[in-house]
Amino acid sequence: MNSEEKMLHDIGIADFVLTDLMLYLDTHPTDRNAMEYFNHYARIKTQMEREFSREYYPLRKDLAESNKEWRWGNAPLPWEGGCN
Repeated sequence: MNSEEKMLHDIGIADFVLTDLMLYLDTHPTDRNAMEYFNHYARIKTQMEREFSREYYPLRKDLAESNKEWRWGNAPLPWEGGCN
């Protein structure tokens, strides 16, 4: 696994954790510990996405920086293996 794939894998793990915590918080909205975990992992995922966007290409349009080379279209398309 190369560096780009590793970073995407780690972002996917953080996203899974956040999704699981959101489902838990839907049924336990007053659990402060769960909310702290959610906020913690949301910050981690955002930071990982920013780092990935600086290194490779933006994963979301709000991470596309136009002060550098425009790289929004550099991501592999689904039929090129981009969604694996």
